[in-house]
Amino acid sequence: MSDKDFIAETRYQLAAEQGHPDAQFNYARMCETGDGTDQNYPEAASWYNKAAEQGHTQAQLALGYLYEQGNGVQQDDSKAVYWYQQAAERGDSDAQYSLGVMLAFGQGIAADNSKALDWCRKAAEQNHLEAQYTLGMMFATGEGIEQNEQEAIKWYRLAAQQGNADAQFNLGVMYAFGQGVERDAVQAAKWCRLAAEQGHVDAQHNLGFMYARGEGVEIDPFAAVDWYKLAAEQGDIDAQYNLGSMYINGKDIPQDYDEARHWWTLAAEQGNAAAQYNLGVLYVFGYGVVKSDTEAVKWWSKAVEQGYTDAQYNLGGMYALGRGVTKDHVKAYIWLSLPAEKGHEDAKKALESLENKMSPAQIEEARLDAERVCQRLEKNIG
Repeated sequence: MSDKDFIAETRYQLAAEQGHPDAQFNYARMCETGDGTDQNYPEAASWYNKAAEQGHTQAQLALGYLYEQGNGVQQDDSKAVYWYQQAAERGDSDAQYSLGVMLAFGQGIAADNSKALDWCRKAAEQNHLEAQYTLGMMFATGEGIEQNEQEAIKWYRLAAQQGNADAQFNLGVMYAFGQGVERDAVQAAKWCRLAAEQGHVDAQHNLGFMYARGEGVEIDPFAAVDWYKLAAEQGDIDAQYNLGSMYINGKDIPQDYDEARHWWTLAAEQGNAAAQYNLGVLYVFGYGVVKSDTEAVKWWSKAVEQGYTDAQYNLGGMYALGRGVTKDHVKAYIWLSLPAEKGHEDAKKALESLENKMSPAQIEEARLDAERVCQRLEKNIG
């Protein structure tokens, strides 16, 4: 500890012991943060409590945080609510927002959406960023209150103007779909870009889509790739899939099978059925990869579990031909029958041909198995 810190600590501690609420608050803050003294949450809570009981608003708010988080005191939501309310009634916007959240979730107090809205509004009217965003969400979704898209726009805009990336993104979406405001693709792109530049993954994906389609911006496939890639690198499954599709098409950017396989694999590993199907196609034909029926079956087997019709047809064909798997007419029948029932013409023809190679007993077994598989998929997929 420096001489300067020692002097500051001593001064605040002496004043705190004399009952000065500002000094008690400042010394408590030092104890909480470890700035100028050893960090000590119980000591911080004790001094915050002394100041709070004298009506010190910031101490009341800080004490509420400690009780909510259980730092230096036994975690107690009801006590957190009590101190938030004390500070909120004195006009502290952070306390008003925190109290509103506790009321919305019934945390330490009976849930009351009307009161939650009132406290969030009080904070928002003091330019509290999180409260403005929260009000926007409440009005946009109608969660616990009457939905009002115009009000949602109003509060999202205020939060967005303060730089809140989620508000910027949501505002962009509402402009894109004309929710609570006249549809405006240019405004949608503007707000989406502001959020994307802050690393907002959904905004980055949407901006990539806008550049790919020319919505609100001039078509620019290379800009689309750049924004998709930023989102894809953050794990966005749709951006990964779209990137793979752009690289495989080679329409607006140079075709690159390696890049397509890379991004589709990432999407497929996250469960994207279309990417799983497409990977199977790459492997069965050897596009940019070593040709492998086994790998094709592996990826199609994943896609069929999500009800992907073309993957079901292809997997049925692989079982019928014994490619990548042991030939099995019953399994072939199962996977061909599912797309055939959906009107897949090639599957219908393949099924008719397959039945000519099967005994009545095999066909009956396959039909029963197909029914069970169909029921399982319907249950799993919903």
